[in-house]
Amino acid sequence: MREEGVEKLRGVVRDCVSKHLYSSAIFFADKVAALTSDPADIYMQAQALFLGRHYRRAFHLLNASQIVLRDLRFRYLAAKCLEELKEWDQCLLMLGEAKVDENGNVSDIKDYNAMYLDKDGEDREINISSAICFLRGKAYEALENRAHARQWYKAAIRADPLCYEALERLIENHMLTSEEETSLLSSLQFAPEDDWISTFYSCLIKKYDKENIVEAKFRELEQEDLKTNTSSQSLICTLKNNTDLLACKAEYYHQCGEYQKCFELTSVLLEKDPFHLKCTLVHLAAAMELGHSNELYLMACNLVKDYPQKALSWFAVGCYYFCIKKYDQSRRYFSKATSLDGTFPPAWIGCGNAYAAQEEGDQAMSAYRTAARLFPGCHLPALYIGMEYMRTHSFKLAEQFFMQAKSTCPSDPLVYNELGVVAYHMKEYKRAVWWFEKTLAHVTSCLSEMWEPTVVNLAHALRKLKRYSEAIAYYEKALALSTRSLSTYAGLAYTYHLQDNYTAAISHYHKALWLKPDDQFCTEMLTLALVDESHSGVYPKTESHQG
Repeated sequence: MREEGVEKLRGVVRDCVSKHLYSSAIFFADKVAALTSDPADIYMQAQALFLGRHYRRAFHLLNASQIVLRDLRFRYLAAKCLEELKEWDQCLLMLGEAKVDENGNVSDIKDYNAMYLDKDGEDREINISSAICFLRGKAYEALENRAHARQWYKAAIRADPLCYEALERLIENHMLTSEEETSLLSSLQFAPEDDWISTFYSCLIKKYDKENIVEAKFRELEQEDLKTNTSSQSLICTLKNNTDLLACKAEYYHQCGEYQKCFELTSVLLEKDPFHLKCTLVHLAAAMELGHSNELYLMACNLVKDYPQKALSWFAVGCYYFCIKKYDQSRRYFSKATSLDGTFPPAWIGCGNAYAAQEEGDQAMSAYRTAARLFPGCHLPALYIGMEYMRTHSFKLAEQFFMQAKSTCPSDPLVYNELGVVAYHMKEYKRAVWWFEKTLAHVTSCLSEMWEPTVVNLAHALRKLKRYSEAIAYYEKALALSTRSLSTYAGLAYTYHLQDNYTAAISHYHKALWLKPDDQFCTEMLTLALVDESHSGVYPKTESHQG
Protein backbone atom coordinates (compact mmCIF):
# COMPACT_ATOMS: atom_id res chain seq x y z
CA MET A 1 0.00 0.00 0.00
CA ARG A 2 1.22 3.47 -0.82
CA GLU A 3 2.20 5.97 1.89
CA GLU A 4 -0.80 8.15 0.97
CA GLY A 5 -3.15 5.24 1.64
CA VAL A 6 -1.52 4.52 5.02
CA GLU A 7 -1.72 8.20 5.99
CA LYS A 8 -5.40 8.20 5.03
CA LEU A 9 -5.99 5.20 7.31
CA ARG A 10 -4.22 7.00 10.15
CA GLY A 11 -6.62 9.89 9.60
CA VAL A 12 -9.55 7.47 9.73
CA VAL A 13 -8.29 6.07 13.07
CA ARG A 14 -7.95 9.56 14.56
CA ASP A 15 -11.43 10.48 13.32
CA CYS A 16 -12.93 7.29 14.76
CA VAL A 17 -11.36 8.08 18.12
CA SER A 18 -12.73 11.65 18.05
CA LYS A 19 -16.20 10.25 17.24
CA HIS A 20 -15.85 7.54 19.95
CA LEU A 21 -16.11 4.73 17.39
CA TYR A 22 -13.53 2.65 19.21
CA SER A 23 -14.13 -0.71 17.51
CA SER A 24 -13.62 0.95 14.13
CA ALA A 25 -10.51 2.69 15.44
CA ILE A 26 -9.10 -0.63 16.72
CA PHE A 27 -9.82 -2.37 13.38
CA PHE A 28 -8.06 0.23 11.23
CA ALA A 29 -5.21 0.91 13.69
CA ASP A 30 -4.43 -2.82 13.68
CA LYS A 31 -4.10 -2.76 9.87
CA VAL A 32 -1.90 0.37 9.89
CA ALA A 33 0.43 -1.15 12.51
CA ALA A 34 0.66 -4.41 10.53
CA LEU A 35 1.53 -2.52 7.35
CA THR A 36 4.20 -0.21 8.82
CA SER A 37 5.48 -1.71 12.12
CA ASP A 38 6.18 1.95 12.98
CA PRO A 39 6.39 2.54 16.78
CA ALA A 40 4.03 5.51 16.42
CA ASP A 41 1.44 3.30 14.72
CA ILE A 42 1.82 0.55 17.34
CA TYR A 43 1.24 3.22 19.98
CA MET A 44 -1.86 4.44 18.08
CA GLN A 45 -3.21 0.87 18.06
CA ALA A 46 -2.56 0.50 21.80
CA GLN A 47 -4.26 3.84 22.42
CA ALA A 48 -7.34 2.69 20.48
CA LEU A 49 -7.42 -0.56 22.47
CA PHE A 50 -7.12 1.37 25.73
CA LEU A 51 -9.97 3.72 24.81
CA GLY A 52 -12.05 0.66 23.79
CA ARG A 53 -11.46 -0.75 27.32
CA HIS A 54 -9.37 -3.67 26.05
CA TYR A 55 -6.78 -3.03 28.78
CA ARG A 56 -5.21 -6.49 28.93
CA ARG A 57 -4.78 -6.65 25.14
CA ALA A 58 -3.38 -3.11 25.00
CA PHE A 59 -0.87 -3.96 27.75
CA HIS A 60 0.18 -7.13 25.98
CA LEU A 61 0.74 -5.22 22.73
CA LEU A 62 2.85 -2.56 24.45
CA ASN A 63 4.80 -5.04 26.55
CA ALA A 64 5.58 -7.22 23.53
CA SER A 65 7.20 -4.22 21.86
CA GLN A 66 10.85 -3.77 22.80
CA ILE A 67 10.41 -0.03 22.55
CA VAL A 68 8.40 -0.05 25.80
CA LEU A 69 11.74 0.08 27.63
CA ARG A 70 12.89 3.13 25.69
CA ASP A 71 9.84 5.28 24.95
CA LEU A 72 8.21 6.92 27.96
CA ARG A 73 4.88 7.12 26.12
CA PHE A 74 4.77 3.33 25.76
CA ARG A 75 5.69 2.81 29.38
CA TYR A 76 3.13 5.35 30.62
CA LEU A 77 0.28 3.83 28.56
CA ALA A 78 1.24 0.33 29.71
CA ALA A 79 1.13 1.56 33.31
CA LYS A 80 -2.29 3.17 32.64
CA CYS A 81 -3.55 -0.24 31.47
CA LEU A 82 -2.33 -1.78 34.74
CA GLU A 83 -4.03 1.05 36.65
CA GLU A 84 -7.36 0.19 35.03
CA LEU A 85 -6.76 -3.48 35.88
CA LYS A 86 -6.06 -2.43 39.53
CA GLU A 87 -2.66 -4.14 39.43
CA TRP A 88 -0.97 -1.39 41.40
CA ASP A 89 2.34 -3.08 42.25
CA GLN A 90 2.84 -4.03 38.59
CA CYS A 91 1.93 -0.46 37.63
CA LEU A 92 4.74 0.90 39.82
CA LEU A 93 7.20 -1.64 38.42
CA MET A 94 6.30 -0.60 34.87
CA LEU A 95 6.91 3.08 35.70
CA GLY A 96 10.41 2.25 36.94
CA GLU A 97 12.34 3.07 40.08
CA ALA A 98 12.64 6.62 41.37
CA LYS A 99 12.97 8.46 44.65
CA VAL A 100 11.22 11.60 45.78
CA ASP A 101 11.73 13.78 48.87
CA GLU A 102 9.10 15.45 51.05
CA ASN A 103 9.17 18.59 48.90
CA GLY A 104 8.43 16.70 45.68
CA ASN A 105 11.98 16.78 44.29
CA VAL A 106 12.61 13.66 42.21
CA SER A 107 16.01 11.96 42.11
CA ASP A 108 17.64 8.72 40.94
CA ILE A 109 15.46 8.31 37.88
CA LYS A 110 17.15 5.81 35.60
CA ASP A 111 14.88 6.58 32.67
CA TYR A 112 15.81 10.17 31.91
CA ASN A 113 17.63 9.00 28.80
CA ALA A 114 14.52 7.31 27.46
CA MET A 115 13.13 8.58 24.20
CA TYR A 116 9.80 10.30 23.88
CA LEU A 117 8.61 9.58 20.34
CA ASP A 118 5.43 11.57 19.85
CA LYS A 119 4.69 12.60 16.28
CA ASP A 120 1.38 14.17 17.31
CA GLY A 121 2.71 16.18 20.24
CA GLU A 122 1.12 19.57 20.83
CA ASP A 123 2.99 22.75 21.68
CA ARG A 124 1.37 22.95 25.14
CA GLU A 125 1.31 19.28 26.15
CA ILE A 126 1.56 18.20 29.79
CA ASN A 127 5.08 17.09 30.67
CA ILE A 128 5.25 13.28 30.47
CA SER A 129 7.35 13.20 33.66
CA SER A 130 4.53 15.02 35.46
CA ALA A 131 1.95 12.48 34.23
CA ILE A 132 4.21 9.61 35.38
CA CYS A 133 4.65 11.20 38.82
CA PHE A 134 0.88 11.63 39.11
CA LEU A 135 0.25 7.98 38.19
CA ARG A 136 2.82 6.88 40.79
CA GLY A 137 0.89 8.97 43.35
CA LYS A 138 -2.40 7.28 42.41
CA ALA A 139 -0.80 3.85 42.72
CA TYR A 140 0.62 4.60 46.16
CA GLU A 141 -2.71 6.06 47.29
CA ALA A 142 -4.51 2.89 46.12
CA LEU A 143 -1.96 0.87 48.12
CA GLU A 144 -2.82 3.10 51.13
CA ASN A 145 0.67 4.57 51.29
CA ARG A 146 -0.61 8.12 51.57
CA ALA A 147 2.74 9.62 52.58
CA HIS A 148 4.35 8.44 49.31
CA ALA A 149 1.24 9.44 47.36
CA ARG A 150 1.48 12.99 48.74
CA GLN A 151 5.15 13.25 47.73
CA TRP A 152 4.48 12.07 44.18
CA TYR A 153 1.50 14.37 43.72
CA LYS A 154 3.72 17.25 44.79
CA ALA A 155 6.39 16.05 42.33
CA ALA A 156 3.76 15.97 39.55
CA ILE A 157 2.56 19.54 40.07
CA ARG A 158 6.15 20.78 40.44
CA ALA A 159 7.18 19.02 37.20
CA ASP A 160 4.34 20.75 35.37
CA PRO A 161 2.03 23.31 37.06
CA LEU A 162 -0.61 22.54 34.42
CA CYS A 163 -1.10 19.03 35.87
CA TYR A 164 -4.24 20.15 37.70
CA GLU A 165 -5.27 16.62 38.72
CA ALA A 166 -2.30 16.38 41.09
CA LEU A 167 -3.29 19.62 42.83
CA GLU A 168 -6.91 18.46 42.96
CA ARG A 169 -5.89 15.23 44.74
CA LEU A 170 -3.76 17.12 47.25
CA ILE A 171 -6.57 19.59 48.02
CA GLU A 172 -9.62 17.33 48.03
CA ASN A 173 -7.92 14.57 50.02
CA HIS A 174 -6.55 17.11 52.52
CA MET A 175 -2.99 15.84 52.15
CA LEU A 176 -1.39 19.19 52.96
CA THR A 177 -1.84 21.74 55.72
CA SER A 178 -2.87 25.27 54.72
CA GLU A 179 0.75 26.48 55.11
CA GLU A 180 2.06 23.59 52.99
CA GLU A 181 -0.49 24.37 50.26
CA THR A 182 0.58 28.02 50.17
CA SER A 183 4.27 27.04 50.14
CA LEU A 184 3.74 24.55 47.29
CA LEU A 185 1.91 27.13 45.15
CA SER A 186 4.63 29.72 45.71
CA SER A 187 7.26 27.20 44.50
CA LEU A 188 5.53 26.55 41.15
CA GLN A 189 7.10 28.03 38.03
CA PHE A 190 4.40 29.48 35.77
CA ALA A 191 4.99 30.99 32.35
CA PRO A 192 4.24 34.75 32.23
CA GLU A 193 1.04 34.16 30.27
CA ASP A 194 -0.12 31.64 32.91
CA ASP A 195 -0.19 34.04 35.86
CA TRP A 196 -3.99 33.77 35.92
CA ILE A 197 -3.64 30.00 36.59
CA SER A 198 -1.50 30.77 39.64
CA THR A 199 -4.20 33.12 40.94
CA PHE A 200 -6.92 30.56 40.21
CA TYR A 201 -4.99 27.86 42.08
CA SER A 202 -4.67 30.20 45.07
CA CYS A 203 -8.49 30.43 45.12
CA LEU A 204 -8.78 26.63 45.21
CA ILE A 205 -6.66 26.03 48.32
CA LYS A 206 -7.71 26.69 51.93
CA LYS A 207 -8.70 30.36 52.16
CA TYR A 208 -7.85 31.76 55.59
CA ASP A 209 -6.37 35.07 54.44
CA LYS A 210 -8.06 38.34 55.38
CA GLU A 211 -11.26 39.08 53.48
CA ASN A 212 -9.73 41.92 51.40
CA ILE A 213 -6.90 39.64 50.17
CA VAL A 214 -9.24 36.80 49.13
CA GLU A 215 -11.72 39.18 47.51
CA ALA A 216 -8.84 40.82 45.61
CA LYS A 217 -7.92 37.42 44.14
CA PHE A 218 -11.48 36.85 42.97
CA ARG A 219 -11.63 40.36 41.48
CA GLU A 220 -8.32 39.81 39.69
CA LEU A 221 -9.79 36.79 37.91
CA GLU A 222 -13.10 38.52 37.18
CA GLN A 223 -11.78 41.85 35.92
CA GLU A 224 -12.16 42.58 32.25
CA ASP A 225 -9.59 45.31 31.63
CA LEU A 226 -6.47 43.14 31.42
CA LYS A 227 -3.13 44.19 29.95
CA THR A 228 -2.67 41.04 27.90
CA ASN A 229 -2.95 40.05 24.28
CA THR A 230 -6.39 39.82 22.71
CA SER A 231 -6.72 36.04 22.70
CA SER A 232 -5.73 35.74 26.37
CA GLN A 233 -8.01 38.60 27.33
CA SER A 234 -11.03 36.96 25.71
CA LEU A 235 -10.26 33.81 27.72
CA ILE A 236 -9.96 35.63 31.05
CA CYS A 237 -13.08 37.71 30.55
CA THR A 238 -15.21 34.58 30.44
CA LEU A 239 -14.00 33.62 33.93
CA LYS A 240 -16.27 36.24 35.48
CA ASN A 241 -19.14 33.75 35.26
CA ASN A 242 -17.03 30.61 35.41
CA THR A 243 -18.72 27.91 37.50
CA ASP A 244 -15.50 26.67 39.13
CA LEU A 245 -14.55 30.19 40.21
CA LEU A 246 -18.01 30.94 41.58
CA ALA A 247 -17.99 27.57 43.41
CA CYS A 248 -14.72 28.66 45.07
CA LYS A 249 -16.39 31.92 46.09
CA ALA A 250 -19.37 30.01 47.53
CA GLU A 251 -16.95 27.82 49.50
CA TYR A 252 -15.34 30.97 50.88
CA TYR A 253 -18.73 32.39 51.93
CA HIS A 254 -19.48 29.12 53.74
CA GLN A 255 -16.12 29.25 55.51
CA CYS A 256 -16.85 32.82 56.65
CA GLY A 257 -20.22 31.77 58.08
CA GLU A 258 -22.23 33.68 55.45
CA TYR A 259 -24.46 30.67 54.84
CA GLN A 260 -27.40 32.49 53.25
CA LYS A 261 -25.11 34.25 50.77
CA CYS A 262 -23.42 30.92 50.02
CA PHE A 263 -26.75 29.13 49.54
CA GLU A 264 -28.06 31.80 47.17
CA LEU A 265 -24.91 31.64 45.02
CA THR A 266 -24.86 27.82 44.85
CA SER A 267 -28.58 27.80 43.98
CA VAL A 268 -27.89 30.05 40.98
CA LEU A 269 -24.89 27.93 39.97
CA LEU A 270 -26.80 24.66 40.15
CA GLU A 271 -29.53 26.06 37.93
CA LYS A 272 -26.81 26.80 35.39
CA ASP A 273 -24.88 23.53 35.89
CA PRO A 274 -26.98 21.02 37.89
CA PHE A 275 -24.26 18.35 37.85
CA HIS A 276 -21.32 20.40 39.17
CA LEU A 277 -20.40 18.12 42.08
CA LYS A 278 -18.06 20.48 43.94
CA CYS A 279 -20.77 23.14 43.96
CA THR A 280 -23.29 20.48 45.02
CA LEU A 281 -21.21 19.64 48.10
CA VAL A 282 -21.01 23.31 49.16
CA HIS A 283 -24.76 23.68 48.52
CA LEU A 284 -25.48 20.71 50.79
CA ALA A 285 -23.28 22.16 53.53
CA ALA A 286 -25.03 25.56 53.34
CA ALA A 287 -28.49 23.93 53.33
CA MET A 288 -27.48 21.93 56.43
CA GLU A 289 -26.42 25.08 58.31
CA LEU A 290 -29.65 26.87 57.36
CA GLY A 291 -31.85 23.86 58.19
CA HIS A 292 -33.37 23.65 54.70
CA SER A 293 -34.53 20.03 55.03
CA ASN A 294 -36.79 20.17 51.93
CA GLU A 295 -33.88 21.28 49.75
CA LEU A 296 -31.70 18.51 51.19
CA TYR A 297 -34.42 15.93 50.47
CA LEU A 298 -34.75 17.03 46.82
CA MET A 299 -30.98 17.14 46.32
CA ALA A 300 -30.53 13.68 47.88
CA CYS A 301 -33.26 12.15 45.67
CA ASN A 302 -31.75 13.60 42.50
CA LEU A 303 -28.19 12.60 43.39
CA VAL A 304 -29.12 9.01 44.26
CA LYS A 305 -31.01 8.75 40.96
CA ASP A 306 -28.18 10.24 38.85
CA TYR A 307 -25.10 8.97 40.76
CA PRO A 308 -26.01 5.86 42.79
CA GLN A 309 -22.35 4.76 42.99
CA LYS A 310 -20.99 8.10 44.26
CA ALA A 311 -20.31 8.72 47.94
CA LEU A 312 -21.67 12.28 47.59
CA SER A 313 -25.18 10.94 46.82
CA TRP A 314 -25.46 8.92 50.02
CA PHE A 315 -23.75 11.68 51.99
CA ALA A 316 -26.60 13.97 50.86
CA VAL A 317 -29.14 11.42 52.18
CA GLY A 318 -27.24 11.37 55.50
CA CYS A 319 -27.33 15.18 55.61
CA TYR A 320 -31.12 15.17 55.19
CA TYR A 321 -31.63 12.75 58.07
CA PHE A 322 -29.14 14.64 60.24
CA CYS A 323 -31.02 17.87 59.53
CA ILE A 324 -34.34 16.37 60.72
CA LYS A 325 -32.53 14.87 63.74
CA LYS A 326 -32.95 11.20 62.75
CA TYR A 327 -29.38 10.36 63.67
CA ASP A 328 -29.59 6.55 63.33
CA GLN A 329 -30.58 6.77 59.65
CA SER A 330 -28.13 9.62 59.15
CA ARG A 331 -25.26 7.52 60.49
CA ARG A 332 -26.26 4.58 58.29
CA TYR A 333 -26.05 6.66 55.11
CA PHE A 334 -22.83 8.41 56.11
CA SER A 335 -21.33 4.94 56.67
CA LYS A 336 -22.55 3.84 53.24
CA ALA A 337 -20.79 6.88 51.73
CA THR A 338 -17.51 5.91 53.43
CA SER A 339 -17.83 2.31 52.16
CA LEU A 340 -18.25 3.59 48.59
CA ASP A 341 -15.33 6.01 48.87
CA GLY A 342 -13.05 5.76 51.89
CA THR A 343 -11.29 8.98 50.87
CA PHE A 344 -14.39 11.21 51.06
CA PRO A 345 -13.70 13.46 54.10
CA PRO A 346 -17.22 14.91 54.71
CA ALA A 347 -18.70 11.41 55.16
CA TRP A 348 -16.26 10.50 57.96
CA ILE A 349 -16.88 13.82 59.73
CA GLY A 350 -20.65 13.40 59.26
CA CYS A 351 -20.50 9.89 60.68
CA GLY A 352 -18.65 11.16 63.76
CA ASN A 353 -21.09 14.05 64.20
CA ALA A 354 -24.08 11.69 64.00
CA TYR A 355 -22.60 9.52 66.77
CA ALA A 356 -21.71 12.63 68.82
CA ALA A 357 -25.30 13.95 68.49
CA GLN A 358 -26.45 10.77 70.26
CA GLU A 359 -23.62 11.09 72.81
CA GLU A 360 -22.01 7.87 71.61
CA GLY A 361 -18.53 9.18 72.26
CA ASP A 362 -16.47 6.06 71.53
CA GLN A 363 -17.92 5.54 68.05
CA ALA A 364 -17.67 9.27 67.31
CA MET A 365 -14.00 9.21 68.34
CA SER A 366 -13.39 6.19 66.11
CA ALA A 367 -14.81 8.01 63.06
CA TYR A 368 -12.85 11.19 63.83
CA ARG A 369 -9.61 9.25 64.36
CA THR A 370 -10.05 7.48 61.02
CA ALA A 371 -10.56 10.87 59.37
CA ALA A 372 -7.46 12.28 61.13
CA ARG A 373 -5.38 9.34 59.84
CA LEU A 374 -6.70 9.53 56.28
CA PHE A 375 -6.64 13.32 55.92
CA PRO A 376 -3.56 14.69 57.72
CA GLY A 377 -4.02 18.15 56.18
CA CYS A 378 -7.55 18.54 57.60
CA HIS A 379 -7.72 20.05 61.09
CA LEU A 380 -11.42 19.27 61.65
CA PRO A 381 -11.00 15.68 62.97
CA ALA A 382 -8.60 16.84 65.70
CA LEU A 383 -10.96 19.74 66.48
CA TYR A 384 -13.95 17.42 66.85
CA ILE A 385 -11.95 14.94 68.96
CA GLY A 386 -11.09 17.85 71.25
CA MET A 387 -14.78 18.79 71.47
CA GLU A 388 -15.66 15.21 72.45
CA TYR A 389 -13.04 15.26 75.21
CA MET A 390 -14.36 18.62 76.36
CA ARG A 391 -17.90 17.16 76.53
CA THR A 392 -16.57 14.52 78.96
CA HIS A 393 -14.67 17.22 80.93
CA SER A 394 -11.25 15.84 79.94
CA PHE A 395 -9.95 19.38 79.46
CA LYS A 396 -6.23 18.62 79.28
CA LEU A 397 -6.76 16.04 76.52
CA ALA A 398 -9.13 18.41 74.75
CA GLU A 399 -6.49 21.14 74.84
CA GLN A 400 -3.89 18.79 73.32
CA PHE A 401 -6.12 18.04 70.32
CA PHE A 402 -7.06 21.70 69.87
CA MET A 403 -3.36 22.55 69.79
CA GLN A 404 -2.86 19.79 67.21
CA ALA A 405 -5.65 21.31 65.10
CA LYS A 406 -4.00 24.72 65.51
CA SER A 407 -0.65 23.38 64.24
CA THR A 408 -2.41 21.91 61.16
CA CYS A 409 -4.40 25.07 60.44
CA PRO A 410 -3.17 28.09 62.43
CA SER A 411 -5.63 30.44 60.74
CA ASP A 412 -9.02 28.96 61.64
CA PRO A 413 -10.72 31.17 64.27
CA LEU A 414 -12.86 28.26 65.52
CA VAL A 415 -9.75 26.51 66.88
CA TYR A 416 -8.83 29.56 68.99
CA ASN A 417 -12.42 29.79 70.26
CA GLU A 418 -12.31 26.18 71.50
CA LEU A 419 -8.94 26.80 73.19
CA GLY A 420 -10.55 29.77 74.94
CA VAL A 421 -13.49 27.62 76.09
CA VAL A 422 -11.08 25.01 77.50
CA ALA A 423 -9.11 27.69 79.36
CA TYR A 424 -12.38 29.11 80.74
CA HIS A 425 -13.48 25.70 82.04
CA MET A 426 -10.05 25.25 83.64
CA LYS A 427 -10.60 28.63 85.37
CA GLU A 428 -7.62 30.16 83.55
CA TYR A 429 -9.54 33.33 82.71
CA LYS A 430 -6.61 35.46 81.55
CA ARG A 431 -5.65 32.79 79.02
CA ALA A 432 -9.29 32.46 78.00
CA VAL A 433 -9.47 36.21 77.28
CA TRP A 434 -6.25 35.96 75.25
CA TRP A 435 -7.59 33.06 73.15
CA PHE A 436 -10.97 34.73 72.56
CA GLU A 437 -9.28 37.95 71.47
CA LYS A 438 -7.11 35.93 69.07
CA THR A 439 -10.28 34.30 67.74
CA LEU A 440 -11.81 37.65 66.85
CA ALA A 441 -8.50 38.81 65.36
CA HIS A 442 -8.47 35.79 63.03
CA VAL A 443 -12.02 36.34 61.74
CA THR A 444 -11.41 37.22 58.10
CA SER A 445 -14.69 39.05 57.38
CA CYS A 446 -16.92 41.39 59.38
CA LEU A 447 -18.28 39.82 62.57
CA SER A 448 -21.51 37.94 61.86
CA GLU A 449 -24.02 36.12 64.05
CA MET A 450 -21.80 33.02 63.75
CA TRP A 451 -19.26 34.67 66.06
CA GLU A 452 -21.75 35.92 68.66
CA PRO A 453 -20.96 33.03 71.09
CA THR A 454 -17.25 33.97 70.97
CA VAL A 455 -18.02 37.59 71.87
CA VAL A 456 -20.24 36.38 74.75
CA ASN A 457 -17.51 33.98 75.93
CA LEU A 458 -15.01 36.84 75.95
CA ALA A 459 -17.45 38.95 77.98
CA HIS A 460 -17.93 36.07 80.47
CA ALA A 461 -14.15 35.73 80.92
CA LEU A 462 -13.73 39.49 81.43
CA ARG A 463 -16.53 39.41 84.02
CA LYS A 464 -14.69 36.63 85.86
CA LEU A 465 -11.61 38.89 85.94
CA LYS A 466 -13.84 41.68 87.38
CA ARG A 467 -13.22 43.86 84.32
CA TYR A 468 -16.89 44.77 84.32
CA SER A 469 -16.87 47.78 81.96
CA GLU A 470 -15.07 45.80 79.25
CA ALA A 471 -17.41 42.85 79.81
CA ILE A 472 -20.48 45.08 79.38
CA ALA A 473 -19.04 46.50 76.15
CA TYR A 474 -18.64 43.00 74.71
CA TYR A 475 -22.08 41.86 75.88
CA GLU A 476 -23.60 44.83 74.06
CA LYS A 477 -21.49 44.02 71.00
CA ALA A 478 -22.93 40.49 71.13
CA LEU A 479 -26.47 41.89 71.30
CA ALA A 480 -25.74 43.85 68.13
CA LEU A 481 -25.03 40.48 66.42
CA SER A 482 -27.99 38.57 67.88
CA THR A 483 -30.85 39.79 70.08
CA ARG A 484 -32.19 36.34 70.95
CA SER A 485 -29.42 34.98 73.17
CA LEU A 486 -30.42 34.10 76.74
CA SER A 487 -26.75 33.81 77.76
CA THR A 488 -26.00 37.36 76.64
CA TYR A 489 -28.88 38.99 78.50
CA ALA A 490 -28.22 36.89 81.61
CA GLY A 491 -24.49 37.70 81.56
CA LEU A 492 -25.13 41.41 81.01
CA ALA A 493 -27.71 41.50 83.80
CA TYR A 494 -25.38 39.68 86.21
CA THR A 495 -22.51 42.05 85.37
CA TYR A 496 -24.71 45.09 86.10
CA HIS A 497 -25.80 43.33 89.29
CA LEU A 498 -22.16 42.91 90.36
CA GLN A 499 -21.67 46.66 89.71
CA ASP A 500 -24.66 47.36 91.99
CA ASN A 501 -26.54 48.85 89.03
CA TYR A 502 -29.77 47.14 90.07
CA THR A 503 -32.12 48.95 87.67
CA ALA A 504 -30.16 47.88 84.59
CA ALA A 505 -29.70 44.38 86.05
CA ILE A 506 -33.45 43.96 86.65
CA SER A 507 -34.23 45.23 83.14
CA HIS A 508 -31.92 42.66 81.52
CA TYR A 509 -33.04 39.79 83.78
CA HIS A 510 -36.56 40.52 82.52
CA LYS A 511 -35.37 40.42 78.90
CA ALA A 512 -33.64 37.08 79.54
CA LEU A 513 -36.80 35.65 81.14
CA TRP A 514 -38.86 36.87 78.20
CA LEU A 515 -36.71 34.52 76.04
CA LYS A 516 -36.95 31.65 78.54
CA PRO A 517 -39.49 32.22 81.32
CA ASP A 518 -38.51 29.11 83.32
CA ASP A 519 -34.76 29.86 83.49
CA GLN A 520 -33.79 29.10 87.09
CA PHE A 521 -30.67 31.29 87.30
CA CYS A 522 -32.39 34.43 85.97
CA THR A 523 -35.49 33.86 88.12
CA GLU A 524 -33.42 33.57 91.31
CA MET A 525 -31.11 36.46 90.41
CA LEU A 526 -34.05 38.73 89.51
CA THR A 527 -35.53 38.10 92.96
CA LEU A 528 -32.14 38.87 94.54
CA ALA A 529 -31.73 42.05 92.47
CA LEU A 530 -35.19 43.27 93.52
CA VAL A 531 -34.35 42.59 97.19
CA ASP A 532 -30.93 44.27 96.84
CA GLU A 533 -32.50 47.31 95.20
CA SER A 534 -35.09 47.65 97.94
CA HIS A 535 -32.37 47.35 100.61
CA SER A 536 -29.92 49.72 98.97
CA GLY A 537 -31.89 52.84 99.74
CA VAL A 538 -30.09 54.61 96.93
CA TYR A 539 -31.29 54.23 93.39
CA PRO A 540 -28.55 54.02 90.78
CA LYS A 541 -28.48 56.00 87.60
CA THR A 542 -30.97 54.93 84.99
CA GLU A 543 -29.08 55.55 81.79
CA SER A 544 -29.95 53.11 79.05
CA HIS A 545 -27.40 50.28 78.93
CA GLN A 546 -29.54 48.23 76.61
CA GLY A 547 -27.96 46.51 73.61
